[in-house]
Amino acid sequence: MKKAELYDFVIQYFQNEMPIAETELEYKNPYELIVAVILSAQCTDKRVNLITPELIKRFPNPAKMAAADPAEVLDYIKSCSYPNNKSKHLVGMAKKLIELFDGKVPDDVDDLQKLPGVGRKTANVIASVVFNKPAMAVDTHVFRVAARIGLSTNAKNPLQTEMQLIKHIPEHLIAKAHHWLILHGRYVCIARKPKCENCGLKTVCNYYQKEKIV
Repeated sequence: MKKAELYDFVIQYFQNEMPIAETELEYKNPYELIVAVILSAQCTDKRVNLITPELIKRFPNPAKMAAADPAEVLDYIKSCSYPNNKSKHLVGMAKKLIELFDGKVPDDVDDLQKLPGVGRKTANVIASVVFNKPAMAVDTHVFRVAARIGLSTNAKNPLQTEMQLIKHIPEHLIAKAHHWLILHGRYVCIARKPKCENCGLKTVCNYYQKEKIV
């Protein structure tokens, strides 16, 4: 199967099986989402959603967060991974938002990466989820699923995967495709024991064909 045919098959499958695909992080505005995404690094969305209500109640806007002591922020996020670093990132992020963008979350991927704790993946999440930009965030799920299916070939890092995906996915579907791949990786194409028997993509999946899973 040619690459274009593979992409067509996968896109059609997800459009049929997952017509609604969105982030599982809970948020009400761009500031709340950027806080949640920073917290979500190496941490489950479920855990983040347990943390953010009280955190946002205490620090409801960039000004409040910027004025905080990272030690106080730490008290609210202890149950997530790497809380010490993330507490510093959150305060630093808020300070930069005020300093560079008048407290408003920018919609540009390059501008977003000027904020502490915001790498390319996080920036792409914010740009696509909040602003519906054609940005493809490649986390561990997307990286794994794209490689297994064959959507990416010989990609050595997330950026290479991102470039291959956006080359073949129609621009208007890129933001949704990010969620398709994440959710597929989270619930079906899991890391250790993928649920190939429940996957509608196994007939075109390189991983399934090579491993001959039955």
